[in-house]
Amino acid sequence: MSHKVHKIRSYQTDHEQIYIESLGCVRNNIDSEVMAGHIEQAGHKIVTDPSNASVIIVNTCGFISAASEEAVDIILAMAAYKETGLKRLVVTGCLVERYKNDDLMSSMPEVDAFLGIGAINHIVDAIEDRNLKPFTLFPAPEDKKEVFPGARKFSLVTPGYIKVSEGCNRKCTYCIIPKLRGYQRSRSVDDILCETQELIEKGSKEIVLVAESTSDYGRDNRDSSIISSISFADVLKRISGKLKAGTGILDQTLPWIRVLYTYPSSLTENIIDTMIDLPEVCSYFDVPIQHACSRILKRMGRNYSKDDLYKLFSYIREKDPEAALRTTIITGFPGETEEDFNELLEFIEFIKFDQLGVFTYSDSYDLKSHCLDNHVPVDIAEKRHDIIMERQAQISYSINRKHMGKIYKVIVEEKSDNEVFLGRTKFQAPEVDGLTYLYGLNLEIGSFVDVKITETYEYDIAGEVV
Repeated sequence: MSHKVHKIRSYQTDHEQIYIESLGCVRNNIDSEVMAGHIEQAGHKIVTDPSNASVIIVNTCGFISAASEEAVDIILAMAAYKETGLKRLVVTGCLVERYKNDDLMSSMPEVDAFLGIGAINHIVDAIEDRNLKPFTLFPAPEDKKEVFPGARKFSLVTPGYIKVSEGCNRKCTYCIIPKLRGYQRSRSVDDILCETQELIEKGSKEIVLVAESTSDYGRDNRDSSIISSISFADVLKRISGKLKAGTGILDQTLPWIRVLYTYPSSLTENIIDTMIDLPEVCSYFDVPIQHACSRILKRMGRNYSKDDLYKLFSYIREKDPEAALRTTIITGFPGETEEDFNELLEFIEFIKFDQLGVFTYSDSYDLKSHCLDNHVPVDIAEKRHDIIMERQAQISYSINRKHMGKIYKVIVEEKSDNEVFLGRTKFQAPEVDGLTYLYGLNLEIGSFVDVKITETYEYDIAGEVV
């Protein structure tokens, strides 16, 4: 699994020089931005080059074994700067939260401070601590303060990510997140709207809503059937109103609202209808299903069946035939037979997802799925992974061919060379999906342009600015 590294931009203050290396998902990156906000408020300076830092913070991912191995490698690489003047190395995030009881401190004597998930608001204490012993703090994950407006230093303006809730009440047998992040706590709508306003003022052209499961917003009670008076559909409507009030411009040029990480059984018809009815909300449905065989879904602890998935995606396509569908799949889950895998493949070929990510099952002793019988050999899991990726490439290419000759609004994100820019349509999410190559001159980064598609590939498309 590839993990992007997000680097926090520079802010000019005094005292220590702090470099932050943020690993893993965008939710982790938000935590890094919160830490950067606290650091700047304390008068320290964030730098973008670790060789210039007096303190380095590594905010780790530990979701799967590959992420943990990558995090350890980066921690050791950052520790090497102690030979050239680094005074303090601080490690935070999911890796240390997951392995806090496994002699983590003794195995990494190079580290001067370990902070668990619930302790990131104590980052300044960890930086300024001058005791000889390592600074360690592991409060319950639920003690983690929710992101409040003004606490973050945004490293990106477009897209601008907003976390709508923290933690998860789900009991998926392959997932460690509830143990690391605690039970679900939905943020107040007012805080979400204030952060939206911050992004509007900074010029963001895309607001991306994230959580462990965005569609679970308001279901904070351990009984997920109990929903608060404010639903996720209400949140979307309130954000839409904020965008219109904050810009005073026509709907078609409003900043986009994109929703990631919805859960199949809580992605209700009301939420779907709201996403489709609000023109500024991308008709883009990111629904990680993980599998499509009912027997495997039950072993995974997912509370829906294959029939439920058919009904869900049929409803979305019925409401908006042009809606983009994205999902993620796990191959080689314990007990997955060849018949189960073929059932999954048949489902993928029927639904024809616009975007699809595949991962092989990652085992660990602290997962419930570790105790399941009939573990699938790694080579078979990888072979099944490759089969799905090959089939999805064909599906994606076929879907992209349908864009030929059409004109789409595209957000310009990067300049490749004098005549080629990189951007995205509403049906392309940042970092995880394909790109749109733009042929035009003097395009403004962060602006919207209309593009006529003239070329299509397996995952990317290209066109001329009109």
